[in-house]
Amino acid sequence: MSDDPIRLATMGRIIRRRLRLLTLLAVVGALVGYGASLLFPPRYTTSASVLLPGAWQERELLTQAEIATSSVVLDRAAATLGWTEVGGGGLRDRVSATAADGNIITISGTSDTPERAQRLADQVAGQFVTFAARIAGAGTDPEAAARPEALRQLVTQTSRRITELADAADPGKSVESVQTRTELAKLRTALQEAVKKLEQADPASDKADMIVMGPAARPTGEAPPTRTQLVGGGALLFFLLTVIGHLATARMGRRPRTEAEIAAALGSTVLGTVDVPADRPVHRPDGGGPRATIRRLLGLDVRWDVPAPRPSGDEAGRRVRYRRVCARLREQHPFTQGLLLVVPGGDETALRAAEQLVAEAGAEPRLRVVEVSVTRPLVRESDDESGALVVLSAGNRTAAELADIAGACADARQEVVGIVLAGMVRARREKSAAGDPPQNTTPAFAVGVDASGGSA
Repeated sequence: MSDDPIRLATMGRIIRRRLRLLTLLAVVGALVGYGASLLFPPRYTTSASVLLPGAWQERELLTQAEIATSSVVLDRAAATLGWTEVGGGGLRDRVSATAADGNIITISGTSDTPERAQRLADQVAGQFVTFAARIAGAGTDPEAAARPEALRQLVTQTSRRITELADAADPGKSVESVQTRTELAKLRTALQEAVKKLEQADPASDKADMIVMGPAARPTGEAPPTRTQLVGGGALLFFLLTVIGHLATARMGRRPRTEAEIAAALGSTVLGTVDVPADRPVHRPDGGGPRATIRRLLGLDVRWDVPAPRPSGDEAGRRVRYRRVCARLREQHPFTQGLLLVVPGGDETALRAAEQLVAEAGAEPRLRVVEVSVTRPLVRESDDESGALVVLSAGNRTAAELADIAGACADARQEVVGIVLAGMVRARREKSAAGDPPQNTTPAFAVGVDASGGSA
């Protein structure tokens, strides 16, 4: 499937045929997530809101948020809390501040218990309000706070005195009296305007007295990622990685699937294609070993990247295909000696087809099955056979592996005289006809299954 697009059907086929493996790896991922949750203690997060009265620009709000997480505020909060294991620098990773709409600074605190998280958020909010008030010059210096009020009182007294002087001036209509009253009125007006401008220019007049909008709420749940999230995330991650690994392996795999590609890799011709029922067991002299048992338990003994077996006809129709291959083999290569049936190791479909070929060939030509390892292919020399017939299923081995098998046959002085392709089909349930061998009867032939590729 190296050139096929990835479809939902492909994903479904992976899940169906690798369900046991996916389930096992998902459980392993869940255990890894649980182990990670033990390394990271639970965390709880809560927030306290501080209201900034007056008109504030966006940049000013961002500046106040930075002040809320400054080292001065955090050091004072840590000193007040008295947590010996955490200093002001340690609180930097546990405290955050954001500017929200409505001139509100949201201060969040994170700790290992709900109570400590609540205390942390409240303490940082309080220290932020105190420090911001000191910066604005309000509430911390009594003398500085009293100066504007004293100035207002002085202006009021001066204005009152000016009025008295104006009333005490010569009520006559002399030029001097009129000029004096006019100058006093201008002086009183100038003082009043100066006081108004002073109040408007005072930054503490409209941006002071920040308000903490109540204590932080005690958190009722852990902050993410929680233990449940880590366990579920680990299981999902391993599941997805397994599926992606299957897709990547199939995408990068270059395995011949057509007759022309297989014939070019082995350097021979295809004599025919035979069908193997999907429900017919393979006859092995041994159990396959523990690795084979594990592969069967995990469902790895069945290829996932091949389509489902197509429906097949009856047993007689399938046997006709085998007989035609044997007849074509006799016509093209009249052997006076036997012939090796070389099967790539692990190809169960090809091994079943080789069994049936031996049963259908009878005494001529005399066939002997040899299962050859694909990692280190080796065909032992024999004087009883004068050629090799490779039996394999399409898309099961790479071109390099097939070339190595052809080279092993050449090293054993066994020419590859032909290729037989085996395909899995879905057989119908029916009774065997009279004279036909039962499906579960093991034909008499020798099978070589040793790892080196020798015969048994």
